[in-house]
Amino acid sequence: MTAALAGCGGPGGSGDVTLKLVAADYGDSAANSSKKYWNRLVTAYEGEHPGVRVDVSVYSWNDVDREVRQMVDRGEAPDLAQIGAYADHAAAGDLYRASDLLSIPVQADFVPELSRAGEVNRVQYGMPFAASTRLLFYNKKLFAEAGISRPPTTWKQLAADARALKDAGVKTPYALPLGPEEAQAETLQWLLSGGGGYTDSIGNYDLDSVENIATFGWLRDELVGKGLTGPVPPARLNRADAFAAFARGEVGMLDGHPTLMKTARAKGLDFGMVPMPGNGDGSGSGDGGRASLGVADWMMAFRQNGHREQIGDFLDFVYSEKNVLAFSREYDLLPVTASASADMASSPKDADLAPFLEQLPGAELYPVSKTSWASVSADLKKRIGTAVSGQGSPAAVLGQLQRAATREDTAG
Repeated sequence: MTAALAGCGGPGGSGDVTLKLVAADYGDSAANSSKKYWNRLVTAYEGEHPGVRVDVSVYSWNDVDREVRQMVDRGEAPDLAQIGAYADHAAAGDLYRASDLLSIPVQADFVPELSRAGEVNRVQYGMPFAASTRLLFYNKKLFAEAGISRPPTTWKQLAADARALKDAGVKTPYALPLGPEEAQAETLQWLLSGGGGYTDSIGNYDLDSVENIATFGWLRDELVGKGLTGPVPPARLNRADAFAAFARGEVGMLDGHPTLMKTARAKGLDFGMVPMPGNGDGSGSGDGGRASLGVADWMMAFRQNGHREQIGDFLDFVYSEKNVLAFSREYDLLPVTASASADMASSPKDADLAPFLEQLPGAELYPVSKTSWASVSADLKKRIGTAVSGQGSPAAVLGQLQRAATREDTAG
């Protein structure tokens, strides 16, 4: 579904320039659709800028990246797109540099890790728009019934807790969603916890590293193989279904992001959140870094229609502290600017998001600056679940993924 939000401009507005923005919908119903957020923001902006109109089309996450790609292919690029990936558009020379658009204070205010993730060859094209990190969610009632006194900090403890939960009759001790919806997220979180990741220290794909193979071997042998991941095979379990099962009280533990808090609370669930366990002894030394996955979505500006000055002025408004905070609070996401992050960290009303915010400075993001990432991510979603299902060994599956990733990277 798409909806165009066209403001009418302020009094006497001439509509000299119309900016077209395509955006993703972060809402889960008509009541909280992103259409409402953009409508408020555009109305406020146009009231102060009578010579500029902003038309916003909002699409679901299932469609938005494809819609923008089709617009670009038709020669009808929007002025702005707020979507999941920017690198292919940057590599094609279609985008303005962030420094061409934003005032110096606004560009400098981005969280440094997110700003760097928006760079191709050390030039920023992708402007972070929304961010999140991951924590281990656990059901306090199920833990108490299983005699577990505290959440796990190591893989060994997590496996022991999962066994205790299963013995207490819990349907899904640990939910491991490696299905096609968002397997790339669950995968990276576990790889980071095991001291690995998607790329090596110089940015080359390293999917079949010793650490990564060991991580998936542990998942296969200590969780999946022992029946601790529930009745749905990980390769067929999607994130949305895992979250819904957790909210129903059927899951003992899972890796979750901030929006799960709202869903679980709406069901009256008593839950806790802690950093994802590492593969060490819990002392902080050799724990696989206890690193957290970070995810960012991106704003980008296309050069096709010009309008550089108007685009930059509108983006300075979008990234004001007030507007960044309003969006983050509306959708339980993390601010992408340092000023809004500092405000959220000190605000009692944002206390629920504080644990996620603490993870952001050291979080590891997807390799989004690679034009190959979209294809590699799609391949991961289709295949990675077989690494724990018995259909292929972790070494064989990760090796296949690595070879395909190298081909894509070389072709790009």
